[in-house]
Amino acid sequence: MVATALPLREDLSVDYDAYAEHVRWLIDSGCDGVVPNGSLGEYQTLTDEERTRVVATAVEAAGDGARVMPGVAAYGSAESRRWAEQAAEAGAGSVLLLPPNAYRAEAAAVRAHYAEVARAGLPVVAYNNPYDTKVDLVPGLLAQLHGDGSIVAVKEFSGDVRRAYEIAELAPGLDLLIGADDVLLELAVAGAVGWIAGYPNALPQAGAKLFHAAVAGDLETALPLYRALHPLLRWDSKTEFVQAIKLSMDIAGRPGGPTRPPRLPLAPEIASAVRAATEKAIAEGLN
Repeated sequence: MVATALPLREDLSVDYDAYAEHVRWLIDSGCDGVVPNGSLGEYQTLTDEERTRVVATAVEAAGDGARVMPGVAAYGSAESRRWAEQAAEAGAGSVLLLPPNAYRAEAAAVRAHYAEVARAGLPVVAYNNPYDTKVDLVPGLLAQLHGDGSIVAVKEFSGDVRRAYEIAELAPGLDLLIGADDVLLELAVAGAVGWIAGYPNALPQAGAKLFHAAVAGDLETALPLYRALHPLLRWDSKTEFVQAIKLSMDIAGRPGGPTRPPRLPLAPEIASAVRAATEKAIAEGLN
């Protein structure tokens, strides 16, 4: 499932036609679905109207709502639930939900938050990103959320691959999804069954090949491909991930474009590194 970047025009308006084409291209290139309105999709900068239209565009372009998992993060639980209800009305098959991120929420508040959004009726995938939210969905808390019936899976972005084993022990029915591109192989070996991906926005065929080989345990195929792609995949875990992935998309002939403030263009030395790694990957046929 590709966490889709959102194509913006030079005036920073959303290019919905380019986005629809991008969704179709990702699926035609071997990806299983898309995750609109995530961090990579710059959801925090969108108006309510834009955010709603992005989901509708993704569902229509995908041709199957089960392939679409909108992000429904918001400062308030009621607002997140409204976004989940909107996703259901649009025909999406599931939603991706961060914990409360307006403050460092305690476990009871996190459980109440997920329970509220689950009432919208769609399967909820928790998103653990303790770096940005300051709330860590540790394995014990994930087991509680799963036991509550509030979540069906977790996008694990902590980077601590050891957690995969504890999650499997405490919540064996909870699906583990790779949340950071640069720990894909490690989490696949540890039992992950999915990947909410960033860099396949630019290199979907190589990404799909890597993922399927990794979860199948085909290390002969996966390991050299992972090594070759890792100079790019690691940008998914850096502060500049949106700009880096959009630059790689532009280089690969995809509709990336600028980012909305407060994100700024990449510093020249960073842009040069991303460009060189992208051009090398394309030259090696990894696109």
